[in-house]
Amino acid sequence: MVRKLALILICACFANSQAQEKKFQIHTIAFYNVENLFDTIRDPKIYDEEWTPDGAQAWTKKKYEKKINNLTRVMSQIGTDENPQMPTIIGVAEVENRGVLEDLVKAPSMIPGDYDIVHYDSPDRRGIDVGLLYSKKHFIPTNTSAHPLYIYDQLKDNKRIYTRDQLLVTGLLDGEEVHFIVNHWPSRVGGEKASSPNREAAAALNMKIIDSLQTINPKAKIITMGDMNDGPYNKSIKKVLKAEGDRKKVQPQGLFNPMEKMSKDGLGTLAYRDAWDIFDQMILTEAYLTEGYDSWKYWKARIFKKPFMVQETGQYKGYPLRNSNSEPGYSDHFPVYIYLIKQQ
Repeated sequence: MVRKLALILICACFANSQAQEKKFQIHTIAFYNVENLFDTIRDPKIYDEEWTPDGAQAWTKKKYEKKINNLTRVMSQIGTDENPQMPTIIGVAEVENRGVLEDLVKAPSMIPGDYDIVHYDSPDRRGIDVGLLYSKKHFIPTNTSAHPLYIYDQLKDNKRIYTRDQLLVTGLLDGEEVHFIVNHWPSRVGGEKASSPNREAAAALNMKIIDSLQTINPKAKIITMGDMNDGPYNKSIKKVLKAEGDRKKVQPQGLFNPMEKMSKDGLGTLAYRDAWDIFDQMILTEAYLTEGYDSWKYWKARIFKKPFMVQETGQYKGYPLRNSNSEPGYSDHFPVYIYLIKQQ
């Protein structure tokens, strides 16, 4: 009996030492709604009057530069609690044009990440777009495309509602093919229920893109990220995307939404009338959940929230520290991120 016990202990110690010797690569993949990142120049093609020096926001060069510094302070730190490297991929929403993205990646705190940009102008009437920043050291885009969303206002002669395109970026993450879809779905203007069909249409477009990629490769590794303007429990996510919050229930080619559990735990990325919700989500295909770490796999998801990003006083104490007329803030959303890992 003593010999058997000793043998068991030796085997256990050996197995533990083997496990400790395993080394993993890690990448942080993030999304951030940067809230009204406009430059100061009037663009006659869009409604950006308030974001000019003479506009309602009195949006001066000094304020704009402060906003850039605030955002890049956040971006450069996302995920560094468990990964010392800056994010490899950052999807963004509410950017006016490519120029503001160029100012982001040129900021001093972003230089170590050596980022490049994928961006298309969308038909949104306010001129706000989505975009993707990527570390050139680790990610090489092989194909990019913008996918327009066609929705119509039933109360206004069935006129088209011009909103954000969905951005698809395919590329090689340290040699392995992956796909990213960056979203900013239609808002809740007119009420959550009345506007829900618009977000359901956005989810259907998203699903069409995912299906097309999985038709080519059933094991396609896809991350769809963005400000969905719906929570993980809303119809667009649960009924149209059919995203599961429990990874054990995800079927082959199905979708996993790690933000669902966060929502059930009372966490949030934005607040409205003291109620928190998670509109900012990162949803993954089942290919990221399979056993083995010989390729990129999902590890964990988080909301990035540091004290300097939070309103400290007043009616909105505890909310994200957003812009005010007197002082540029960060955003009215907290960013979200996931870690991908692979055994070396």
